[in-house]
Amino acid sequence: MECKRTEHIKSFIVMDVLERAQELEKQGADIVHLEVGEPDFDTPWPIKGAAIKALIDGETHYTHSLGIRELREAICEYYEQNYGIKNLNPDRVVVTSGSSPAFLIAFGALMNAGDEIILSNPCYACYPNFAHFLQARPVYVNVEEDDGFQFQPERIKEAITNKTKAIMINSPANPTGHLIDADRLQAIAEMDLWIFSDEIYHGLVYDGQKAHSILEFTDKCFVFNGFSKLFAMTGWRLGYVIVPENFVRPVQCMAQNFFISANAPAQRAALAALTHPMVAQEVNKMVDMYDKRRKFMIKRLKEIGFKIVREPKGAFYVFANAKEFSQNSFELAFEILENAHVGVTPGIDFGSNGEGFLRFCYANSLDLIERGLQRIEEYLHSRTK
Repeated sequence: MECKRTEHIKSFIVMDVLERAQELEKQGADIVHLEVGEPDFDTPWPIKGAAIKALIDGETHYTHSLGIRELREAICEYYEQNYGIKNLNPDRVVVTSGSSPAFLIAFGALMNAGDEIILSNPCYACYPNFAHFLQARPVYVNVEEDDGFQFQPERIKEAITNKTKAIMINSPANPTGHLIDADRLQAIAEMDLWIFSDEIYHGLVYDGQKAHSILEFTDKCFVFNGFSKLFAMTGWRLGYVIVPENFVRPVQCMAQNFFISANAPAQRAALAALTHPMVAQEVNKMVDMYDKRRKFMIKRLKEIGFKIVREPKGAFYVFANAKEFSQNSFELAFEILENAHVGVTPGIDFGSNGEGFLRFCYANSLDLIERGLQRIEEYLHSRTK
């Protein structure tokens, strides 16, 4: 009999799509991957060089459980330079083996069994599973495509009960690629609830838009970030969470017990990611290329017949309305995979309000995006004959 803690944890459907795609590839199929949110760029060389130097210098041992001091100081400086957050204490930064462990220990520090956490619908598929694991209850607030999939503060207020402990925000958002406006962030902060803010896609913003950190509006928050997306470091598994001062010790104790410390050479690599001038140049090139892909993908998806009411301005996703082709996004995604050999993610992976949508990821080359969308267009056209 399975543990009750895991009975509500559902599969991450995008991984089901990826794993089926890999099976097809083993059979000889040529698959275009537009499903997984992983940069196709190589990690910039100065980052890799810093890790190599750390290995040569013998930095192969446990570090401080919060992370090496220099990295935590660099993270604080990064938040001051980019968001004007002054005097951020490095002791509030907990470096983790990817952002997912950061979610686990931060949720664990705040959420009790029976507590409620407000999530957008759709939202990143793993958020509710962290809550379920801790026997907390996700409460969903629908966000709509004609409003750029943003939280409406009035709807949040309607969902608040005496059990509400926190609100989860993600801007730029997975799966939609949209940002939350500053005035809405301010309104959410004024609700005086704890806020979990996932800022992993910060830096991946286009058309002159600006992503705001929740720290600009309140200290009653936990801020999650990392190196996977902006610096093309998914496999390095390094993230962090900025926690309120009175939560440092409980979060640290969980980090010590569950993870000991994050990877030592990876932390030196992350320090280079934040401080080496050549890395900033490489990141700017990556962001420019993402923007070109974004514009191309949006244009082609509209030509194919997908509906995009408001163009996404961040991350590397387009959440396209596919109801013209099917009301069942799960079936449509696997139909496209099996017949067009293109991996896409069904909107239902991200919540009931994502049904009828498909998520397309443009963290792949322009040539492959063009090939994949051409295949989809040809297949969808053939199935209507």
